[in-house]
Amino acid sequence: MAQYKIPVIPGDGIGPEIIAEGKKVLDAAGEAYGFDIGWIEYPHGAEHYLKTGELISEDTLKELSGYDAIYLGSVGDPRVPPGVLEQGILLAARFYFDQYINLRPVKLLRGVDTPLKDKTSEDIDFVVVRENTEDLYVGVGGRACAGKSRGTAEIVRNLYHVKFGLDIETDADEIAYQIGMISRQGTERVIRYAFELASTREKKLSSVDKANVMTDIYGFWREVFTSVAGEYPNIETDFNFVDAICMWFVKNPEWFDVLVTPNMFGDIITDLGAMIQGGLGLAPGGNINPDGVSMFEPIHGSAPKHRGQNKVNPIATIWAGALLIEQLGERDAANTIVGAIESNLLRGDVKTYDLGGSSRTTDVGDDIARRVAQAR
Repeated sequence: MAQYKIPVIPGDGIGPEIIAEGKKVLDAAGEAYGFDIGWIEYPHGAEHYLKTGELISEDTLKELSGYDAIYLGSVGDPRVPPGVLEQGILLAARFYFDQYINLRPVKLLRGVDTPLKDKTSEDIDFVVVRENTEDLYVGVGGRACAGKSRGTAEIVRNLYHVKFGLDIETDADEIAYQIGMISRQGTERVIRYAFELASTREKKLSSVDKANVMTDIYGFWREVFTSVAGEYPNIETDFNFVDAICMWFVKNPEWFDVLVTPNMFGDIITDLGAMIQGGLGLAPGGNINPDGVSMFEPIHGSAPKHRGQNKVNPIATIWAGALLIEQLGERDAANTIVGAIESNLLRGDVKTYDLGGSSRTTDVGDDIARRVAQAR
């Protein structure tokens, strides 16, 4: 029997509740498919931070580097300023483990309503591959004015003057700036991952950017995409501006199979993708390093107002668990979990309030776990 050791960070708000149901379903899959999961729980989140002042230490990250995958509930708590937990735990792990791929399946399961008129599960089934460690999220930016960081203010003022012929009065005005950067290595590796994924599906890959306006950074993205595309002559490709992608997601989602996108645009369009697949409660995500430690989570937040009420939808977390074990090589078990989720949704008698039902979080987990066990 295969043995897996999986660290789990339940996190904040509803995190512990939804993670409990994810573990329940994964344990059922292990019994059915002949593998065993040893869960190793870590306390990191708001309570731990408020008690100890620690977000996540380098010693803990080093310890986690000994595993292949991490299961994350959610982080975020109103007692802690926005961004502290997210940057100090979630982003810290993404960057430490170089999880340069954010993988978001956008799939409308049967039994789920979409807000898109006349669209069905046959129309909405694509995957977004989002670059996860570069672009505008690298943290290069700040504020400057005459009385503070004058040197930086002068640099930015000169850039505006040279580029646009505009003058910023730094003696009077405070300015804020954010610089996006992508590297050839970082861009090439995520695009190559997307081509490999497309080769296992319908052999179609769409690139997303804003090269018509941000010509330097996203013109470079297109150059790298075109270069890599030459190695995959059997993959159909196209370029799309991010605003157009948002339009076509709504009008013709059936056009898409695999999409690859820089970090910020991927962040935006995958939330739109979640809505057209039925809502945030149904949307899983993976932060992946194909050769290192990956981390899997629902894409929604910690919903602290619902904490402890046993009412929230655990399906996104359960689906994220399916992505986790697929990454470990248990593809059949992962497919069975997704099938059990769809069976639960098709039957429709055990569903949480966001899907129009009144079932508890634990009821949904129990039902999906039972279906996983019976499917084998």
